[in-house]
Amino acid sequence: MLKAKAAVTGRAKRASRAAAAKPNKKNKSKQSTRLSSRSPAKSKKARPIALYYWPTPNGWKITIMLEECGLPYEIVPVNIGKGEQFEPDFLKIAPNNRMPAIVDPDGPGGRAISVFESGAILQYLGRKTGKFYPADERKRVAVEEWLFWQMAGLGPMAGQANHFRTYAKDNEYGVKRYTDEVHRLLGVMNRQLSRKKFLAGDYSIADMACIGWVIAVARIDNILDEFPNVKTWMEKMRSRPAVSRGLAIGRELREQQANDPKAQELARKILFGQRART
Repeated sequence: MLKAKAAVTGRAKRASRAAAAKPNKKNKSKQSTRLSSRSPAKSKKARPIALYYWPTPNGWKITIMLEECGLPYEIVPVNIGKGEQFEPDFLKIAPNNRMPAIVDPDGPGGRAISVFESGAILQYLGRKTGKFYPADERKRVAVEEWLFWQMAGLGPMAGQANHFRTYAKDNEYGVKRYTDEVHRLLGVMNRQLSRKKFLAGDYSIADMACIGWVIAVARIDNILDEFPNVKTWMEKMRSRPAVSRGLAIGRELREQQANDPKAQELARKILFGQRART
């Protein structure tokens, strides 16, 4: 079981690389520290990783990995619907103004390190722990192929399909273009899973990267009925306790926005039509 040592009530303000290694006592009560009971006892207690997070398919990748590895971490909510991803402190660790991002106070050489981009975070945590990201080069290449397949294909295309099907239903070209591409990608995934139990053979960060996006597209016209191997894989993934916990992190934050029409309208204004800020 995981234990929450403090309730999440707001955003923490310890975002800069230089300050990341020192606990911010002023905002400590605003973070939720999570520690798996499976974590092995160590002579030196590991300091929690700060995870800048909002409950989306990209955010879930990292909560799942942290839960699977049994690493202690703190949730620092980044409400993308309110534009908190544009705050100057967050920009220092995530120059693309996108969550998730992490600050690990026990980085290489015992010095703090920040990492942005979900795929890079998964690779970093895999190297740090030696879990779900094999050291053997051939096996690692297989994992990276499917990790980058998700980053470059499944995630972006699923996001576009959801956008047009939800917010621009009258744009028939956009709806068909991206729904068809999601269908094609699921076909690729289905063929791979006809030969492998997991995407790269053994369970890995590639599977963690994909699960949230497959759950997201499963709502499209019962689309997974056409891809039984993907459907079986999804059910297998969701049955893993760490995956279930990772998907549940921050659920109440998402539900609050979903039940507030004004919050939804504000989110649309902030998230859509972004241009460079100079």
